Parts: sequence; C-alpha cells; structure tokens
Amino acid sequence: MTSSPALATSSPNPSRAEQIRALFDRYVAPTYRRSLVLSHGSGSFVWDTDGRRYLDFGGGIAVTSLGHAHPRITDAITRQASRLTHVSNLFHTEPQGLLARKLVELTGPGKVFFANSGAESNEALFKLARRFGQETGGRFEIITALGSFHGRTLGGISATGQDKIKSGFGPLLPGFIHAPFNDLDAFTQAITPNTAAIMIEGVQGESGIHPATPDFLIGLRRLADQHNLLFLFDAVQCGMFRTGHFQSYETILSDAGLDPASARPDAISMAKSLGGGLPISAAWFSSRVADLLGPGSHGTTYGGSPLVCSAALEVLQTIEDENLADNVRRLGHILRDGLEKLRAQGKPITAVRGCGALIGIGIETDPIETAARLRDAGLILIPAGTNTLRCLPPLNATEAEANLALHIVEDTL
Repeated sequence: MTSSPALATSSPNPSRAEQIRALFDRYVAPTYRRSLVLSHGSGSFVWDTDGRRYLDFGGGIAVTSLGHAHPRITDAITRQASRLTHVSNLFHTEPQGLLARKLVELTGPGKVFFANSGAESNEALFKLARRFGQETGGRFEIITALGSFHGRTLGGISATGQDKIKSGFGPLLPGFIHAPFNDLDAFTQAITPNTAAIMIEGVQGESGIHPATPDFLIGLRRLADQHNLLFLFDAVQCGMFRTGHFQSYETILSDAGLDPASARPDAISMAKSLGGGLPISAAWFSSRVADLLGPGSHGTTYGGSPLVCSAALEVLQTIEDENLADNVRRLGHILRDGLEKLRAQGKPITAVRGCGALIGIGIETDPIETAARLRDAGLILIPAGTNTLRCLPPLNATEAEANLALHIVEDTL
C-alpha cells in the first residue's frame, strides 16, 4: 500500500511531526510561519509531538488566559455541550444574557454585542462610529494611532497605523486618519468637520507593547466630549484583566492615582483572553450609544453561542474566585523587575515595557531568531514589532513559573 501524498516527506519513515507538517504544506494556506508541532497542554505548559515540554508565555497570543486544559473551563464546556452548543441570534439563551450582564457590571452601564474575533468586535465599533456620525451631521472619519493594530479585515487594516499591514491590499477603506500615539496635540489637529470618533489601544501590542499615558487617555476623553465624538477603545489584547484590571485604562490611571472613570470610553472591543481559548469577542456600547445599532443593522451567525458564552463566564468567575487580578499585578512586578536586572547585567535587552501580564522585552537581536532560540531552550514568547518580544503568561501563572521564564531568558541571551 502506498502512503497518502498528504503525508509524503523526504524521510522513508516520517515522524508524526513530519507527517503533520506535510499536511500543512499541502492543504493549509501559508499565511503563517509555523514552528513547533504541538500535541497537548496543561496549565502554563505545552508539549510537542516528540514529548518535549515548553513553558508557554505566549498564550496563543494572549488568548489562553487561564492556561491550557483548565478543569473549570473544561467542565463548563462539557456541561454546555451536552445541552446546547448553538442556536441563531434569533433566539434568547441564558449564557449570552448572563455574560452580557457580567461585562456590563465590569465595565459600566451599557449593552454588549457578541462576535467571534477581535477583528469582528472592532468592525462593530467602526459601524457604530459611522452610524453615530451619520446621525450627527454626516460625519464618518475615525482617527486612530500610528503603530496601532486593529485586525486583518479590510476595515481593520485601514484603521491600523502600520504600513506593512496594508501592503498589497489597496485601495483601502476611506475614512481613517492616523496620528502619533500619546500625542494629544496631534490628535487635536487631526480633527476635521468629518470626524466621528477617536480610536486607540490602551496598550499597543503588535508594534511592541507601548502603553498610553494617563494624560493622553484623559485628554482624548475630554477631546471627544468637546467635539461630540465617540471615544473608542480597542482592548482586544490589553483587556480582560491582562494588565491587572479588567481594562488597561483602569490600570494606567489607577497606577497614576487617577480615577479610571475620567477616561471611560464610549465603546470597547474585547476578544482574546475573554474565552480562555474559545473564539469569542464582544463589543461593549455605553448607554449613550447602546441602542444605536438596531435590528438589521449588524449581526453574526456564530457570535454569542451558549457554548462560548458559558466558557467565558467560567473564565471571568475563576478570575474573580481566585483573585487573579492581584496575581497578575504580582506576576508583572516579578517579570519586569527580573528583566530589568538582566538588562542592568548587560544582557542584550534594550527596554522593558508594559504592565501586568502584558510585557514587551526590547532586544538588540532579531525578535524572530531570538524567539526561536528561546523556544529551543523551552520558553515560548511572541515577536512584536521590529525589536520586541511579547511575554504573555497565563493570568494564573505562578511565581515559580515566572522565575523559570527569567532563568531561560538569562541563559539564552
């Protein structure tokens, strides 16, 4: 019997990893540079098909908020899957209503739209801004920040302030203007009679982990109020307790001794850590605009299914029960202090940025090559920008695991 062409490799007796790579080479679109062939995970660790263990401080790019195979999430998924996995949004289900209530309680008065990915929750914000602008003078422009990242849809890359993301996909969606991040004067000057909204990330992730300053956040809120604009907040990567509070603007302002309510946005997009590994996103709309997108104006087939909502509810309940917001802040201090010590010792670390479990490590070497060396040593980190590695541990990672990560970084660099 001849072997399947899908499993053909250069080796006469291909390993399981080689067979899986061959499947990808033949059948999966090459939109990613992939490395390991992973088999399973538990807690903060994953194993490849050869049985080697890795400390996963990449977290599926900030998705696996409670690590891998968390028993409470597994149980919640199993219970709900045995009852009801999906119905259309033409019907009510209790998990979606309960999750919407929880997100409102955590954020502020308003309502929630559910989708499946960060890009989709951002698209909901774009449409919200367009509808708001049309009803307040025909405005349509959204000011976003240089260095931002808002998803891979045409709307998302049009909003993104990085030319490399846009290359080869023109013409782009009109109506987006970019201004330098943390430059309030530049955002003020970018306002035109067509401006409907301002949109930023609390911590720019893909460009290298750059937090907003307190003055910038408060200034944008005041600027939006002054010009009757919507203040939109992309919290896809920096939200859901990743910085030590539910939203990063709360962390940034609280750490500065300021009231987080002074910069509360009009709408917030969320995803990644929200589902603990399942595909779910949400867009929170404040009471001011909560009913702006009515029946027929927006929708989704899969968004807010009882299965993913049950998992997200269990994620949020576990974070609350185990007081993981405090753990994230402790974890962040351990990792940042340790990295700063390595930098002071002469390791090729140029900067340590971020807060909580969202840390950028500036490095002198190529981030892709450095991530590969760290991976070979047993630590998974994620490249970002041109000279940064992202450290995105689970929110429930331990001090011992943080110290193990620091030890691997020290030995490798």
